[in-house]
Amino acid sequence: MPLSIRRVPWPAALALPALAGLCASCITIRTVDDGVARARLGETTQAGPITVSPEQLVEDSRCPAGVACVRAGTVRVTVRIDNGPVELALARPLAMAGGALALVEVYPLPRDRVRRYPDEYRFGFRWTRDGR
Repeated sequence: MPLSIRRVPWPAALALPALAGLCASCITIRTVDDGVARARLGETTQAGPITVSPEQLVEDSRCPAGVACVRAGTVRVTVRIDNGPVELALARPLAMAGGALALVEVYPLPRDRVRRYPDEYRFGFRWTRDGR
């Protein structure tokens, strides 16, 4: 049995790609501007007037959920700020550029008996003006 090829009229052949283009423009990805600049190790982000590049995870001693810990622990990360290395600790702002830069979030959250590798981490930084 020979294979038959049915020709599609020229305007109909353009309808499918045009329809796909219209549908693609309907998809919207929304992000929330919460004032937190996020980056992984080796990436660069802008927190207010400060350019921040996380370079090395120094410590992650946060207590996992559901585990009784003597103290809560912290996260410390070395970051490059305007060509100089600085160490930031979670929720401990550092005064600079007429304001303060703080490490405000770290993901992933700690889990009991789960080893995390440095390339899995994502850090959130926020710069605020003094007095605000």
